[in-house]
Amino acid sequence: MTTIIEKFQLNGRVAIVTGGAGLLGKEFCRTLAEAGASVVVADIYGGPAIEVAGALQKNNYPAIGLGLDITSQESIQQMMTETLKTFGRLDILVNSAGLDPKFDAAALAKGKNSGSFEDYPLDKWNEALNVNLTGLFLVTQACVQPMLAQGKKGSIINICSTYGLKGPDQRIYRKAGRAQTFKPVYYTVTKAGVLGFTKYLAAYYMGTELRVNALSPGGVFNNHDETFVTNYSAKTILGRMAHLDEMNGALLFLASEASSYMTGGNVVVDGGWTAW
Repeated sequence: MTTIIEKFQLNGRVAIVTGGAGLLGKEFCRTLAEAGASVVVADIYGGPAIEVAGALQKNNYPAIGLGLDITSQESIQQMMTETLKTFGRLDILVNSAGLDPKFDAAALAKGKNSGSFEDYPLDKWNEALNVNLTGLFLVTQACVQPMLAQGKKGSIINICSTYGLKGPDQRIYRKAGRAQTFKPVYYTVTKAGVLGFTKYLAAYYMGTELRVNALSPGGVFNNHDETFVTNYSAKTILGRMAHLDEMNGALLFLASEASSYMTGGNVVVDGGWTAW
């Protein structure tokens, strides 16, 4: 019988992480590599993707970094060609790329649209739909091909959000002396769509071992200002934002055989945000 520790091992498997140079994407790449997988770090920013892969290589983990535009079928096909040429197969896809409006100190210093619904720009709405939903569709459509050819087996993990489950509490974005900013409409709408896509695809591959699940993180601390941290933390049962590495356990669970009886599900890691 396989031990529980062995079920979490990914030796011999190959994983693609889109948005692999992002805040959580880097964590996901490292987690998969430490568990034994060969990792393709794919990101719209090719340079940082190569840097993330290089850091893994320095620790003797098999990895490559690639530039990827998830809205371009040509770019996706180039990624697939390079992945199969380098590693010969594909077992895990982590759809982590997407637009997510930030409220950390660096983002606020650059200035931003308020995000108000009444005058939210149509071009920004369409851009978000194209990236967060159409991009998800295109990448997954390409990645299931080798999985099906390898015996109809694999694990697809779509990164969602607590805001795909509940509407945002706009009060946490208020700060005295600063104009009100809002989490924009597209974020909840597209993240809810990610859950719908997850359930559709899981049901579509009924009768196979190709599993599709979602991971919904809560807010992860990234140099947010004290007011935001206080406002956000008050909404969670654990009374704080997540540490950077606190999504990794759930990610590995979904990627590995430890979750072999799970498909069409959603693992929520939010400090209790959605529990009350």
